[in-house]
Amino acid sequence: MGRSEESFPKIVVFDLDYTLWPCWCDTHISPPVTRSKDENAIVDRYGSTMAFYKDVPEIIAHLKQNGIKVAAASRTCAPDVAKKMLSLLHIDGTRAIDHFDVLEIYPGSKITHFNFIQKQTGFEYHDMVFFDDETRNKEVEHRLGVKFMFVSEGVTWKLYHQAIEAWRDHKRHWVTSN
Repeated sequence: MGRSEESFPKIVVFDLDYTLWPCWCDTHISPPVTRSKDENAIVDRYGSTMAFYKDVPEIIAHLKQNGIKVAAASRTCAPDVAKKMLSLLHIDGTRAIDHFDVLEIYPGSKITHFNFIQKQTGFEYHDMVFFDDETRNKEVEHRLGVKFMFVSEGVTWKLYHQAIEAWRDHKRHWVTSN
């Protein structure tokens, strides 16, 4: 059974810190970072390990397998560390960074990140879902029309399914009111 163009968002956007992994890469990770030999994790200068939250690799793989674009929008002050982590962590045997169609990783406003994502993809804001652990970033929903999903303990399958349903309701409301 193929997916309907209207049944899923065109792009799913993830914050990184405390959304895809359990740390702030600009304060909890001490470069240089390397890939762990024993698991899909990274190791920093002091031997601390970090990996994606449990469901994240499968969720991103699922999105890509279904033709849904994936983006990152992070305001980290350590964009090079974040990109290095995405390069060292793997999804389905390939570098995680290669599963992302758009990377907006730099200090600044999430509104700015989404303006660039919209320009790069051509997708309407109401065709986007955004997962983030900071409620202040819900401004992208109020100001732009992106469906915002609050993440309390990393992205999970349960939250992903809730997000898709919430996005469908959001899109129906947006279409009928515009």
